[in-house]
Amino acid sequence: MSEEQEDQAGPRIEPSEEMAEALREATESMESRESAAAGPGGLSGDEQTIEALVTELQSMKEEFEARCNEVIELKDRDARLQAEFENFRRRSLKEKQEALQYGQQNLIKDLLSTVDNLERALEHGDPGEEIDLQGVLEGLDLVQREFLAALGKSGVKQLDPGGEAFDPNYHEAMGQVPMEGVEPNTVVQVLQKGYVLQDRMLRPARVLVAKTGDTGAS
Repeated sequence: MSEEQEDQAGPRIEPSEEMAEALREATESMESRESAAAGPGGLSGDEQTIEALVTELQSMKEEFEARCNEVIELKDRDARLQAEFENFRRRSLKEKQEALQYGQQNLIKDLLSTVDNLERALEHGDPGEEIDLQGVLEGLDLVQREFLAALGKSGVKQLDPGGEAFDPNYHEAMGQVPMEGVEPNTVVQVLQKGYVLQDRMLRPARVLVAKTGDTGAS
């Protein structure tokens, strides 16, 4: 501007320091508001909202896929467990059937030696020869012991309660006899021996028991 123009416009007023500071603060405030409205990266408010929604949808998609994978794994595990249970059920059924069919196999094998001894005794016997009663008795005793041993291997126990106290759980009283010097209800004679399998009664022993008095067997 020329001096003539300055003279016509009048004297120039220089802003004071306070005014300059106020103008600077106002300018910075406006720039700050514009920057906040634009958001990070220079995005507007709507653009920020869209970007946040996209990020949230992506996160939800990833979580959904993870849950789907867990469901698939659980279904596979359930299928394997069902298959294992079915195999176990079939094996158990087969073992049960075999136990019913061949459960007495060991007992029968043990009894075969008893049958062999009886057959040998019959083969060596001669009807024309004099009977060796002592030999016959010894042979029968051997067969009986082998037979009882075979039963014992299968859990069968013989009951021979002579001289024991009468027990209705294992004995069947067939009568009473007076007996001096013997406690009442003591087994004084075994008419038929009993047998138990493990803890199950097969047959009670049939016995006579002592009683007080002088009458005969009832």
